[in-house]
Amino acid sequence: MGNQMDKLSHLSYAEVPTVDPNGVDTEDGPRIGVSYIFSNDDDELEEGSAVDGSQTDPNQEEKQFNPGDEVECAVYNRGECIYEKSAKSTSLNVYSPENLLNKCKAGDLVEFVTTGQYPHWAVYVGDFQVVHLHRAEVKNSFLTDASQGRRCRIVNDFYKLKPLGADMVVQNAMEQVGLKDRELSWRNSECFAAWCRFGKREFKMGGEIRIGKQPYRLKIFVSDKHSHVLEFQSLEDMVMEKRRNDHLGRTAVLQELAGHLNSVEEVEREAANDAH
Repeated sequence: MGNQMDKLSHLSYAEVPTVDPNGVDTEDGPRIGVSYIFSNDDDELEEGSAVDGSQTDPNQEEKQFNPGDEVECAVYNRGECIYEKSAKSTSLNVYSPENLLNKCKAGDLVEFVTTGQYPHWAVYVGDFQVVHLHRAEVKNSFLTDASQGRRCRIVNDFYKLKPLGADMVVQNAMEQVGLKDRELSWRNSECFAAWCRFGKREFKMGGEIRIGKQPYRLKIFVSDKHSHVLEFQSLEDMVMEKRRNDHLGRTAVLQELAGHLNSVEEVEREAANDAH
């Protein structure tokens, strides 16, 4: 078996069980129960392919990153916030790769972002270089090459976990360079980079036993007063879904949620009519 795992396609929200038709998060309110493994991450994309698998037009100008379409969210593990991306709590400013180099220190986590693509994460190891998981291989690249023209930012503070020392973060990253395919213990660039910095096995494939209550909650902020919460049995599953939302963008995610909630209300009305 090793690290080999079956991949399941994402099921639409309409196929996910829920008892929260209003999508309002209350302290003791019901949650959506999810335990699926999602696929189609950035490392699987081919050059010239869009996220939906279609071919991109090389003559068409690439979409600029729109920070206003970012999905703001938080992740909780048994009540403790372990991740947060919010305009109110963390700077979401992005820079050109050349400008970011002036801000990077060895051991930093870097995120490359473009509208319509999965974010790509890397570990800055010094000397203008990063280590990152790209297309099923851990590579050592120049930051400017790894960016592929995307905007970027330092994301050390997104995860609220205690980091390892900078030397250990760099060592973790460099020791994995050259691993590929079935040798890998991570399914995406974010899990790999986060493991290097925080050293938690939960970021690895199969790093947690999937039994009992789902301990991870992904809270998607719909508005200042409303949020929608999904539950997961493992950190890896949660990261995969969070990244799927990142590549869809806020507008598409909210549309998807609205469609799901409307379908739930319709099912409940039909059930109520059948009861009478």
